[in-house]
Amino acid sequence: MKILRVSFSPRGPASESHRLSQSVIDHLRTSDPAATLVDRTIGSDALPHVDGNYAWAQHSAAAELSPEGSIARSEALIQELEAADVVVIGTPMHNLGIPSSLKAWIDHVVRARRTFNVSSEGKTGTLHDRPVFIAVASGGRYSGERARQPDFLTPYLKAILATIGLHDLRFFSVQGTALGPEAVAEARAQAERALQVHFGAQDVLPPALRTAPTMGA
Repeated sequence: MKILRVSFSPRGPASESHRLSQSVIDHLRTSDPAATLVDRTIGSDALPHVDGNYAWAQHSAAAELSPEGSIARSEALIQELEAADVVVIGTPMHNLGIPSSLKAWIDHVVRARRTFNVSSEGKTGTLHDRPVFIAVASGGRYSGERARQPDFLTPYLKAILATIGLHDLRFFSVQGTALGPEAVAEARAQAERALQVHFGAQDVLPPALRTAPTMGA
Protein backbone atom coordinates (compact mmCIF):
# COMPACT_ATOMS: atom_id res chain seq x y z
CA MET A 1 0.00 0.00 0.00
CA LYS A 2 1.30 3.44 -0.95
CA ILE A 3 0.25 6.27 1.35
CA LEU A 4 0.47 9.92 0.35
CA ARG A 5 0.31 12.42 3.22
CA VAL A 6 -0.13 16.08 2.32
CA SER A 7 0.24 18.46 5.28
CA PHE A 8 -0.93 22.06 5.26
CA SER A 9 -0.29 23.50 8.71
CA PRO A 10 2.29 26.31 8.95
CA ARG A 11 3.29 24.76 12.28
CA GLY A 12 4.46 21.57 10.59
CA PRO A 13 4.99 18.50 12.81
CA ALA A 14 4.13 20.55 15.92
CA SER A 15 0.55 21.03 14.73
CA GLU A 16 -2.50 19.09 15.92
CA SER A 17 -3.50 18.28 12.33
CA HIS A 18 -0.07 16.71 11.71
CA ARG A 19 -0.29 14.76 14.97
CA LEU A 20 -3.73 13.47 14.00
CA SER A 21 -2.62 12.58 10.47
CA GLN A 22 0.27 10.61 11.97
CA SER A 23 -2.18 8.66 14.09
CA VAL A 24 -4.13 7.82 10.93
CA ILE A 25 -0.92 6.61 9.29
CA ASP A 26 -0.01 4.51 12.32
CA HIS A 27 -3.39 2.78 12.09
CA LEU A 28 -2.95 2.22 8.36
CA ARG A 29 0.47 0.67 8.97
CA THR A 30 -1.07 -1.66 11.52
CA SER A 31 -3.31 -2.87 8.71
CA ASP A 32 -0.32 -3.10 6.34
CA PRO A 33 3.13 -2.97 8.02
CA ALA A 34 4.81 -2.89 4.60
CA ALA A 35 3.01 0.29 3.56
CA THR A 36 5.22 3.01 2.08
CA LEU A 37 4.77 6.71 2.84
CA VAL A 38 5.31 9.77 0.66
CA ASP A 39 5.28 12.97 2.73
CA ARG A 40 4.57 16.32 1.11
CA THR A 41 4.55 19.32 3.45
CA ILE A 42 3.06 22.47 1.93
CA GLY A 43 1.99 24.51 4.94
CA SER A 44 5.50 25.67 5.87
CA ASP A 45 6.78 25.83 2.29
CA ALA A 46 4.05 27.66 0.42
CA LEU A 47 3.01 26.36 -2.98
CA PRO A 48 2.92 29.18 -5.55
CA HIS A 49 -0.44 30.15 -6.98
CA VAL A 50 -1.25 28.95 -10.49
CA ASP A 51 0.09 31.20 -13.25
CA GLY A 52 -1.40 32.71 -16.40
CA ASN A 53 -0.37 29.82 -18.62
CA TYR A 54 -2.21 27.41 -16.35
CA ALA A 55 -5.29 29.65 -16.38
CA TRP A 56 -5.35 29.66 -20.21
CA ALA A 57 -5.05 25.87 -20.21
CA GLN A 58 -8.13 25.61 -18.00
CA HIS A 59 -10.20 27.52 -20.55
CA SER A 60 -8.91 26.13 -23.83
CA ALA A 61 -7.65 22.71 -24.90
CA ALA A 62 -5.81 24.46 -27.74
CA ALA A 63 -3.74 26.65 -25.40
CA GLU A 64 0.01 26.34 -25.77
CA LEU A 65 1.32 24.89 -22.54
CA SER A 66 4.67 25.88 -21.12
CA PRO A 67 6.60 22.86 -19.77
CA GLU A 68 7.58 24.98 -16.78
CA GLY A 69 5.73 26.88 -14.04
CA SER A 70 2.31 25.84 -12.79
CA ILE A 71 1.71 23.15 -15.40
CA ALA A 72 4.88 21.32 -14.39
CA ARG A 73 4.04 21.63 -10.70
CA SER A 74 0.48 20.52 -11.38
CA GLU A 75 1.61 17.45 -13.28
CA ALA A 76 4.03 16.44 -10.52
CA LEU A 77 1.36 16.79 -7.83
CA ILE A 78 -1.24 14.92 -9.89
CA GLN A 79 1.13 12.05 -10.60
CA GLU A 80 1.93 11.86 -6.90
CA LEU A 81 -1.79 11.66 -6.17
CA GLU A 82 -2.41 9.06 -8.87
CA ALA A 83 0.34 6.81 -7.50
CA ALA A 84 -1.17 6.69 -4.00
CA ASP A 85 -3.47 3.90 -2.83
CA VAL A 86 -4.49 5.96 0.20
CA VAL A 87 -4.33 9.73 0.74
CA VAL A 88 -4.01 11.40 4.14
CA ILE A 89 -4.64 15.14 4.30
CA GLY A 90 -3.62 17.00 7.45
CA THR A 91 -5.06 20.50 7.61
CA PRO A 92 -6.04 23.21 10.04
CA MET A 93 -9.32 25.06 9.72
CA HIS A 94 -8.59 28.73 9.00
CA ASN A 95 -11.40 31.26 9.27
CA LEU A 96 -14.12 28.58 9.08
CA GLY A 97 -12.68 26.97 5.92
CA ILE A 98 -9.55 25.54 4.35
CA PRO A 99 -6.17 27.33 4.58
CA SER A 100 -4.79 29.07 1.50
CA SER A 101 -2.02 26.45 1.20
CA LEU A 102 -4.61 23.69 0.75
CA LYS A 103 -6.50 25.82 -1.77
CA ALA A 104 -3.29 26.27 -3.78
CA TRP A 105 -2.79 22.47 -3.84
CA ILE A 106 -6.39 21.94 -4.91
CA ASP A 107 -6.00 24.48 -7.71
CA HIS A 108 -3.03 22.48 -9.01
CA VAL A 109 -4.62 19.01 -8.85
CA VAL A 110 -8.17 19.93 -9.96
CA ARG A 111 -7.33 20.52 -13.61
CA ALA A 112 -9.60 20.49 -16.66
CA ARG A 113 -8.92 17.69 -19.18
CA ARG A 114 -6.47 16.12 -16.75
CA THR A 115 -8.25 15.19 -13.52
CA PHE A 116 -11.78 16.04 -14.67
CA ASN A 117 -13.64 16.39 -17.96
CA VAL A 118 -16.55 18.69 -18.76
CA SER A 119 -19.61 17.68 -20.77
CA SER A 120 -23.17 18.87 -21.17
CA GLU A 121 -23.98 16.86 -18.04
CA GLY A 122 -21.34 18.57 -15.92
CA LYS A 123 -17.90 17.67 -14.59
CA THR A 124 -16.69 14.07 -14.37
CA GLY A 125 -13.59 13.06 -12.42
CA THR A 126 -10.93 10.99 -14.16
CA LEU A 127 -9.10 9.66 -11.08
CA HIS A 128 -10.08 6.30 -9.65
CA ASP A 129 -11.55 6.50 -6.18
CA ARG A 130 -9.47 5.57 -3.13
CA PRO A 131 -9.70 6.19 0.63
CA VAL A 132 -8.93 9.79 1.60
CA PHE A 133 -8.45 10.39 5.32
CA ILE A 134 -8.77 14.05 6.31
CA ALA A 135 -7.33 15.07 9.68
CA VAL A 136 -8.62 18.49 10.74
CA ALA A 137 -7.58 20.71 13.64
CA SER A 138 -9.62 23.76 14.61
CA GLY A 139 -9.32 26.37 17.32
CA GLY A 140 -13.06 26.33 17.94
CA ARG A 141 -15.68 23.59 17.80
CA TYR A 142 -17.72 23.19 14.61
CA SER A 143 -19.55 19.90 15.24
CA GLY A 144 -21.40 18.25 18.10
CA GLU A 145 -23.51 19.75 20.85
CA ARG A 146 -20.88 22.35 21.78
CA ALA A 147 -20.35 23.68 18.27
CA ARG A 148 -20.08 27.46 18.18
CA GLN A 149 -19.00 28.11 14.59
CA PRO A 150 -20.02 27.05 11.08
CA ASP A 151 -18.07 24.57 8.98
CA PHE A 152 -17.30 25.45 5.36
CA LEU A 153 -14.29 23.12 5.18
CA THR A 154 -16.10 19.77 5.14
CA PRO A 155 -18.72 20.47 2.43
CA TYR A 156 -16.15 22.20 0.23
CA LEU A 157 -13.69 19.30 0.36
CA LYS A 158 -16.47 16.81 -0.32
CA ALA A 159 -17.56 18.76 -3.40
CA ILE A 160 -14.16 19.62 -4.87
CA LEU A 161 -12.54 16.20 -4.37
CA ALA A 162 -15.62 14.52 -5.86
CA THR A 163 -15.02 16.67 -8.95
CA ILE A 164 -11.83 14.69 -9.69
CA GLY A 165 -13.28 11.31 -8.71
CA LEU A 166 -12.44 11.08 -5.00
CA HIS A 167 -15.61 10.24 -3.08
CA ASP A 168 -14.38 7.96 -0.27
CA LEU A 169 -13.61 10.68 2.28
CA ARG A 170 -13.18 9.94 5.98
CA PHE A 171 -13.01 12.94 8.33
CA PHE A 172 -11.44 13.02 11.79
CA SER A 173 -10.88 16.11 13.89
CA VAL A 174 -9.30 17.66 16.94
CA GLN A 175 -11.54 20.61 17.79
CA GLY A 176 -11.21 23.34 20.38
CA THR A 177 -7.42 23.66 20.29
CA ALA A 178 -7.68 27.33 21.35
CA LEU A 179 -9.68 26.46 24.46
CA GLY A 180 -6.82 25.34 26.68
CA PRO A 181 -4.83 22.18 27.51
CA GLU A 182 -7.78 20.29 28.99
CA ALA A 183 -9.86 20.86 25.85
CA VAL A 184 -6.98 19.73 23.66
CA ALA A 185 -6.45 16.55 25.71
CA GLU A 186 -10.18 15.79 25.52
CA ALA A 187 -10.24 16.39 21.76
CA ARG A 188 -7.18 14.18 21.19
CA ALA A 189 -8.73 11.34 23.18
CA GLN A 190 -12.03 11.67 21.33
CA ALA A 191 -10.24 11.60 17.96
CA GLU A 192 -8.24 8.52 18.95
CA ARG A 193 -11.40 6.70 20.03
CA ALA A 194 -12.99 7.54 16.68
CA LEU A 195 -9.93 6.16 14.86
CA GLN A 196 -9.95 2.96 16.90
CA VAL A 197 -13.62 2.40 16.13
CA HIS A 198 -13.09 3.15 12.45
CA PHE A 199 -10.05 0.92 12.01
CA GLY A 200 -11.66 -1.80 14.06
CA ALA A 201 -14.18 -2.32 11.27
CA GLN A 202 -13.43 -5.22 8.93
CA ASP A 203 -14.05 -3.25 5.74
CA VAL A 204 -12.05 -0.12 6.57
CA LEU A 205 -9.87 -0.64 3.47
CA PRO A 206 -10.90 -1.92 0.03
CA PRO A 207 -10.15 -5.65 -0.47
CA ALA A 208 -7.22 -4.91 -2.79
CA LEU A 209 -5.46 -3.00 0.00
CA ARG A 210 -5.97 -5.49 2.80
CA THR A 211 -2.93 -7.50 3.85
CA ALA A 212 -3.44 -11.24 3.87
CA PRO A 213 -3.05 -12.74 7.37
CA THR A 214 0.31 -14.30 8.16
CA MET A 215 0.36 -18.12 8.37
CA GLY A 216 0.06 -19.23 11.98
CA ALA A 217 -1.18 -15.84 13.18
